Amino acid sequence: MATWSEAPGRRRASHRRAPVTGPGRRRQGRSWLARLGLIGSLAGLGAAAAGVVIGVLPRTFSTAQQQQITAWEMGARWRAWTAGHIFPGTVRYQLPGSALAGARGLELTASRAGIAPQANCRAAADPSLARVLSRHGCVTVLRSTYSDATGTMAVTVGVAVFRSAAAESAAAGDLPGGKAPPAVRAVPFSHTLAARFGNPQRQLSWAAGSGPYLIMAAAGFADGRPRVPQAADAYATAEMLALARGVGQAVESGVGAQPPAPRCPGTPGC
Repeated sequence: MATWSEAPGRRRASHRRAPVTGPGRRRQGRSWLARLGLIGSLAGLGAAAAGVVIGVLPRTFSTAQQQQITAWEMGARWRAWTAGHIFPGTVRYQLPGSALAGARGLELTASRAGIAPQANCRAAADPSLARVLSRHGCVTVLRSTYSDATGTMAVTVGVAVFRSAAAESAAAGDLPGGKAPPAVRAVPFSHTLAARFGNPQRQLSWAAGSGPYLIMAAAGFADGRPRVPQAADAYATAEMLALARGVGQAVESGVGAQPPAPRCPGTPGC
């Protein structure tokens, strides 16, 4: 029986694909590596672009951060500001119309006689007041004395510095009262209209707080006369109170003023 056999020199065709080897295989591998590298590069560029966008957008401070920055700025003023900035050379204040039996008040001017050296909290106030200041962590007291335009009255205003607004508030709530409450100690200045204004001349006192500062003022006659009952001269009492309040509020409105809202450095704002 005849059988079919492969002719000499011919091989039966195979349906299996031979593995690719050689230069073609290497080119295909390089192509995939190039694609992976491109994908990685694009991802890196996208991340960098996102970082740039985030960097140029305005950052924001939280409420707690804003309060912390504001407190730090206010608390640094007594060191950063000059004495003349804290205690202005002249102060305009208002005598109320009630003191003049009229409807309109009178604008008056007080002039700074001098600025005292920085003082210990116990040395700058009467003993009972000094104990309150020290109990609540008073750091130091800054003082200056002013006289009115006539040279008849004088006032010493003191700035008690605390470590925080909370400490100042606690001290203000603990101030001793009474008809003759303890006050900041007077500071006379030689060769000025306030040369004879000392502790015995203090007639009345005033106090107010702002931030970490307690502003205290004590007013009286500048001519050396001792303390007299306030009821003895209602007009003089009203004028002294206006002087103490006017100078005290002028100092408070400066060193105790709220600063502008904190802004993020290097950005349009918060």
